[in-house]
Amino acid sequence: MTTSTIPSRFEAELAGYAAMTAGAVARHLPVDSPEAHLAAPVRDYLDRPGKGLRPALCLATCEAFGGSTEDALAVAAALELMHTAFLVHDDIEDASELRRGAPTLHRRYGMPLALNAGDALAAYGLGAVHEAVRGLDPRLAERIVGEFAFMGRQTVEGQALELGWRIDNRLDLGPDDYLELIMRKTCWYTTVLPMRMGALIGSRGGADLEAFISFGFNLGAAFQIQDDVLNLTGDADVYGKEPNGDLWEGKRTLVLIHLIAAAAVSERAELERFLAKTRAQRTEAEVETVRRWIDDHGSIAFAREFARGIAASAVVSFEIAFRRAPDSPARRFLAAMIPFMVERTR
Repeated sequence: MTTSTIPSRFEAELAGYAAMTAGAVARHLPVDSPEAHLAAPVRDYLDRPGKGLRPALCLATCEAFGGSTEDALAVAAALELMHTAFLVHDDIEDASELRRGAPTLHRRYGMPLALNAGDALAAYGLGAVHEAVRGLDPRLAERIVGEFAFMGRQTVEGQALELGWRIDNRLDLGPDDYLELIMRKTCWYTTVLPMRMGALIGSRGGADLEAFISFGFNLGAAFQIQDDVLNLTGDADVYGKEPNGDLWEGKRTLVLIHLIAAAAVSERAELERFLAKTRAQRTEAEVETVRRWIDDHGSIAFAREFARGIAASAVVSFEIAFRRAPDSPARRFLAAMIPFMVERTR
């Protein structure tokens, strides 16, 4: 599918939420920090055009439950700042080369400045959380802070799990292992927390947040599987990341997990040797061979079908999560997020 299948109205609304968030983020960046060694690397990823999914989910959910975008704007800024901090550190841990069509932060500024910029972004995100709870009912403020703290633990534990699979060269993984990983590493901070925050703020603590775990999982899983597929099939100029980067990095995506299970005995032995290597030890010819096996065994088709099934579950769980939210432009925008996750090209 192409971006032409995504309604222009949805894209305009998504861009609108992103623009609002960008303004709020700018207010949380210090104006007196060293330009070349802190301010410039901190702004770098923020200045590159991203999708803005996390703040959009938060702001739209807040509106759907009776609040305004202004009510949740500080939380949306915190989400974007923390997301950007995770990106900086993930790129270092994965030795990634491209982010949003340009060199990763550690390639552009060097490892020390990139690490410090990631730390700074996380610190500025905490500042935005502090602003978000200022003046709120203490019980509501405590819930918001607790949600962010839980999200942080889930995310770093999920990242550790994924890194561990590579370090230990795990080949005994199945789709359920992958789904457990992305629930912790991706879904909690990409979809679950943003919507829980929006519902909590919009309803002033009255919304049932449990239903957002199921819907957030389905929505986030569809997003991540499509991301895995785009890494192997997407137009590099549109997708903005290194083509076949997941193979160079040895990531246990759903695509690779399917290939390991479907591969012939001789292919599996070569896969094991390939995945045991570091990124620097892998060669272009080896990556091309693995990429050919992925096509031969239908691993991309498997992942796409899996994503469509997850998206179908998201439609059902959306109605449960938003059953108390009346029809509104924000609610319709959130429903349109489901097909967007599996149709997007970047």
